[in-house]
Amino acid sequence: MPDWTYLPLRHAAASVLGERRARRIALHSLATLVGLPGGERVARAFVHPLPSPDATRLGAVVGPDVVVDAARALPVLGGRVVRSTAGAVGAAGPVGAQGLPAGSHRTVVVDDPDVARAAAALAEPGVTVLATSGVLAGAGPGWFQLVLEAATPTRPPDGLVEAVRRGPRRWPAWLWGLVVGAGMVVAGLGAAVITLGPVLLPYDRAHLGAGTDDLLVVSPHLVGFVQHDRITMAGTMVAIGILYGGLAWGGLRRGRRWARTAYLLSGCGAFPTLLHYLVIGFFEPLHALTTVVLVPMYLAAVWQPPAQPRWTHRPDGPERDRLRAAAGQLLMVVTGFGLLVGGLVITVVGLTSVFVGTDLEFLGTDAASVAAANDRLVGFVAHDRAGFGGALTGAATAILLLAAWGWRRGERWVWWCLALGAVAGFGPTVAVHRAVGYTDLGHLAPVYLGIALTAVALWLSRPYLCARAGDVS
Repeated sequence: MPDWTYLPLRHAAASVLGERRARRIALHSLATLVGLPGGERVARAFVHPLPSPDATRLGAVVGPDVVVDAARALPVLGGRVVRSTAGAVGAAGPVGAQGLPAGSHRTVVVDDPDVARAAAALAEPGVTVLATSGVLAGAGPGWFQLVLEAATPTRPPDGLVEAVRRGPRRWPAWLWGLVVGAGMVVAGLGAAVITLGPVLLPYDRAHLGAGTDDLLVVSPHLVGFVQHDRITMAGTMVAIGILYGGLAWGGLRRGRRWARTAYLLSGCGAFPTLLHYLVIGFFEPLHALTTVVLVPMYLAAVWQPPAQPRWTHRPDGPERDRLRAAAGQLLMVVTGFGLLVGGLVITVVGLTSVFVGTDLEFLGTDAASVAAANDRLVGFVAHDRAGFGGALTGAATAILLLAAWGWRRGERWVWWCLALGAVAGFGPTVAVHRAVGYTDLGHLAPVYLGIALTAVALWLSRPYLCARAGDVS
């Protein structure tokens, strides 16, 4: 289980189940999950463990009553060595195997959660570092990851000017990722300008055989409805660009393997929206051009292997800030998951029924009447709606994984990416709905909930994520 569930919920669980029983249930649940087919992959997805040879010399000392569960569960968190207080040691092998890991000749048992101390001990050749159950109970299951990150040798990241001067053939992955982010921002702003200006481009009018005046005959609110879909889509594109820029600059550039995974999975949700035309029947040239230009650069960003570690490890600082940040992280993960579900639902609606009940109430008509007025109009709206759903799916994936994997003290870029992305995504959505008069509370409730959760999450997490190097007390 990740810190973002363990730290915020442990006191509530302990008050209901009792502290010892709650811990055992949590450990047994994780061990059971890992033991299921594919369960280890699912468990690792929550923590995205850092691959490190030092993990074979890091683990825990646990009671004999939980050693079996610990030997299954702790390796996915980063602790490969499990020793019972009765003396048996398991090192990435059968429980109860005797002896220390290969190459290890000394064991250091740490009884306080000081990451720097554990990392310093782990840096000594042949030393196996074991945490007591009390350390893991107090610090949380993410303690192994923090120790491995602190023990990993790193160097300063490349500068922007230095990377650009190498020429495109030698550009690092992060620079291509940064370019894709900038391209998404430009494309989103361009879409907004078109929507606030002519609304329909020449190829839109040619496909429909109609202009905006003809749309107003179908429904006085139809032009505003098209604008609301497209402005929301434009804001989401800008948000994706901000998130991609942050993942590239703060993640890929610093050798964060999880940032590459987040970038890859997000793009898998966003870019295939071009293929919706196979279902809808409307091919938009600008959409195709944007995809054709950005996809090769996106592939260049995710195809290359991750960079060497170039991050800066910082102590976790005040416990109060850490606990508040964990609560904020949980809220941000919930927000990302909710947006992901919303994006998938909107995509399905766009590819099937197209309109929801509140849409038709706003338009003052029904889907059959819209189709009867212009047999291409429903497909035209479906393109915008399904495209927005795909974009929202891509943005939500980036938000979800950034929140789940990127919470580290002093990582200001994480906070700013989420904050600016929220402004770019939520701001235009609320503004255009109000501007066109589509203010149904049921329709906008998920948006308002997302804004509230994001605002609280960022408020709770700011002292932790935005801490400076000297803020240690």
